[in-house]
Amino acid sequence: MNCISGFVLECCLIQIINGEFIMKSVVLLTILIFVGCILTAGCVAQPKKDINASVTPTNAFIPFVNATTVPGSNGTFNISNVTNASEKLKGALRISISGYPADLPVTIDNQTVGIVTRDKPLDLMLDEGNHSIKVCVGTKCENDFVTIAFAKKAFIDFGDRLRKVVEFPIPTVRIIEHYRSGDGVAVVVEFINPSEDDLWMTAEASVGYSFISDRSGQRVGESTRGKTFVKVGAGERMTDTMHLYFADGTAYMFDPPILIQFTMTK
Repeated sequence: MNCISGFVLECCLIQIINGEFIMKSVVLLTILIFVGCILTAGCVAQPKKDINASVTPTNAFIPFVNATTVPGSNGTFNISNVTNASEKLKGALRISISGYPADLPVTIDNQTVGIVTRDKPLDLMLDEGNHSIKVCVGTKCENDFVTIAFAKKAFIDFGDRLRKVVEFPIPTVRIIEHYRSGDGVAVVVEFINPSEDDLWMTAEASVGYSFISDRSGQRVGESTRGKTFVKVGAGERMTDTMHLYFADGTAYMFDPPILIQFTMTK
């Protein structure tokens, strides 16, 4: 640029000295200065970047890792293994029937949760708070309430209460009385149906006895048997009397009668 400026000035001086027209020199000088400024700006200006050039994107997103560093330790633990503060604490409950001869369903808060047996109690983990417990034998049920506390085990036994309410947990026949009647023995039988269904129940009994035969005059031994059947409603008891007859003779002696067969159908 310095060379061009010197050249322009020198030309102007020469033209003035030679007596040329001043207006012509001024016009020429203006044009040269303008061209020189354009050239100078082109040399100094920074080259423009290609706006169409491809740009490689940078991954600025850092994925969340479900692990937390424990302060003062060198390891991490998963958040999923931490107990949610909104979850209720639980406590232990053992339900038993102290040798009661049955396998019985257990209901807690109106929901069946398992079976308790004469040899194996039912162990559960329940939310803290109050709960209703029910154990049923057929149509007969015993209820109780328990309060569960964290880290404290609760116990409930229904054995004695069930024996008072339902002495026999399964359909049963038993002889409750017998006596001499005419030429034989009367046997009073009790039918017990603790189930939820009506049942036809049949019992057969036998009795051993001895007597003096009319024909031989000797004491001989014999036995006799009889059968009875009744329809027993669900959760009910009934009694019936069967007669067991002796053979002809005198001086009868007899043993207590026994049940030899019992059947039931719906």
